[in-house]
Amino acid sequence: MIAASTFQGRRVALFGLGGSGLATAKSLAAGGAEISAWDDNPAQVEAARAAGIAVADLRGLDWSSITTLVLAPGVPLTHPKPHWTVELATRHGVEIIGDIEIFVRERRAHAPGSPFIAITGTNGKSTTTALIAHLVAHSGRDAQLGGNIGTAVLTLAPAAADRVHIVECSSYQIDLAPSLDPSTGLLLNLTPDHLDRHGSMQHYADIKARLVAHSDVAIVGVDDAWCRGIADRLELQGRQLRRVSKDQPLASGLFAQGSVIRQAQDGQVHDLVDLGPIATLRGSHNAQNAAAAIAACQSVGLSDDEIRAGLATFPGLKHRMQPVARRGRVVFVNDSKATNAEAAAPALQSFEPIYWIAGGLPKEGGIAALEPFFPRIAKAYLIGEAAAGFAAAIGAHADFEISGTLGKAVAAAARDAAQDAAEMPAVLLSPACASFDQYRNFEVRGDAYVSLVSGLADIEMLIDADNIGEHHG
Repeated sequence: MIAASTFQGRRVALFGLGGSGLATAKSLAAGGAEISAWDDNPAQVEAARAAGIAVADLRGLDWSSITTLVLAPGVPLTHPKPHWTVELATRHGVEIIGDIEIFVRERRAHAPGSPFIAITGTNGKSTTTALIAHLVAHSGRDAQLGGNIGTAVLTLAPAAADRVHIVECSSYQIDLAPSLDPSTGLLLNLTPDHLDRHGSMQHYADIKARLVAHSDVAIVGVDDAWCRGIADRLELQGRQLRRVSKDQPLASGLFAQGSVIRQAQDGQVHDLVDLGPIATLRGSHNAQNAAAAIAACQSVGLSDDEIRAGLATFPGLKHRMQPVARRGRVVFVNDSKATNAEAAAPALQSFEPIYWIAGGLPKEGGIAALEPFFPRIAKAYLIGEAAAGFAAAIGAHADFEISGTLGKAVAAAARDAAQDAAEMPAVLLSPACASFDQYRNFEVRGDAYVSLVSGLADIEMLIDADNIGEHHG
């Protein structure tokens, strides 16, 4: 754990007592801060009290003596309306930050210049973060993986010169980290997402750009107009910039041609690695992820040989285009992390024919952006609140049935795929939706899929189905 010593003797209010909130409260207390923690959920408050955290309703605080409000990233800062704690803090001139900012200040105070790789983007950031951590660890270095990927950053070991922190950052976390200054910052891509929390695409892009604005090395994917503009501005500012692309040659940077990642530098172009034989890095989206990860690992001193060796052993990311089982020629793929249309596109691009399980709580725009991939779909099995809307979108292009639940969808898709004579039919859970209408989060939804698949007859599991989390229908 990182003890937040930079807050020693300060009075700090903390709101949000989920996993990262509890970790932050413990970090602040260990560092000598006087904290008052609260949550709108009484059960969370009681859990914090039981864990020894000082809890108090923040409405009753003397805010004139509070120096900082530490806010959980899931709590609205600006849109659609600032949370009541934000309004209180703003009224009293109290700074508002999150746990990433605390980590940044601890690093600056105790190990300035230590390797700190921060990753963001609309899609692909978790895979890229996990890949970087795998490459660093495989090379024998101390890799500390955390942030939005699921491990609270303040539970990691403290920053040190021989320790590499690899931290995934959501837009919410960046918005609460005003002095974010990684040694290497990665911005992968930008498409509309979370606009209910940011108000506009421009504001969302501006927040994401903060991650690379003050990084020593900025690595930017340039396959969309928003990121190209950010990269151009960084170059004009004289920042150390490395561009990456999954589908266009670059005069300088890393780019993919087919499955081969190439590097252009000083007028020379050379091949770095062929991703073709690496099943866990299938698809053009993973070419961007791999190119960005390679650039990041080069920036902290890994050799090309170390990087190639690590890529060959990458196990992939749970819930992201994860092959979980085979049944004869049929492969079952868990892509539960695809919670919007853009996130589902890579999986739809990577398999054919597809027996597609989709639906859940729909997001703005539905699946219209996926229409170019509809010819790859043998049949769709639609679940959750989005089922009727998705049926209207796909009905003219592919066969479908409204299954309603994941259990019915898995059974029907497995039955139909088994009758397909193609070389490798895929039963693909890639919902293009949030999970909240039927499941607590995408992880629970993905675990439910794995559990259901493991219950089919004649299944060869590719992962250990006994170690998945509890799921709820």
